[in-house]
Amino acid sequence: MPARAAPPPPPLLIACALRIERAALGGAAGGTVLRTGMGPRAADRAVARALGRPGMERAAVLATGFCAGLLPGMNPGDLVVAEETRDPRGAVTCTGAPLLAEALARAVPGRTVHTGTLTGSDHVVRGQERDRLRASGAIAVDMESAATLWTASGAGRPVAAVRVIVDAPEHELVRIGTVRGGISAFRVLRAVLPAFHDWHRSLLLPRR
Repeated sequence: MPARAAPPPPPLLIACALRIERAALGGAAGGTVLRTGMGPRAADRAVARALGRPGMERAAVLATGFCAGLLPGMNPGDLVVAEETRDPRGAVTCTGAPLLAEALARAVPGRTVHTGTLTGSDHVVRGQERDRLRASGAIAVDMESAATLWTASGAGRPVAAVRVIVDAPEHELVRIGTVRGGISAFRVLRAVLPAFHDWHRSLLLPRR
């Protein structure tokens, strides 16, 4: 009786919100890039649709794009690797965050990689609200990662979130891409795709 063929490896879905983030990610060979649109509701809907397509049932999901850093000393172009994402519905633990942080450090040497809690918001965060989120234990905030991972995690699939800081306590900006910080973050996001694929390949290795 012939041996059964091994099932194909699960695909990688890379989710981002903005057109400029999608442009930075380019073709993302070996993965599918989904532009969800801005905000948690748009992310929920787009990710649910994508994961409902044939062949995506076991897909690993990685949320990425830009974010606001919450800690003093953070700079545009720094990276945030979520150990968990959090929004009003609850927290989602990310898969393989230490390995992902190591891969990012190799992909963009000289850039600072922060790890911790990435919290979700339905609006741009400024001023005292930034202080309140920092006091809650979060190190960065964006509008889509928590919603993306909440929607994706229901099937027990691997999930992760990597964000590039474009806005920080000492470096607030108004429009991405029109100031130096936005351009720096764009270049970093363009450079980190190899790390995403390293993380995805690590999921396919046999566990010891």
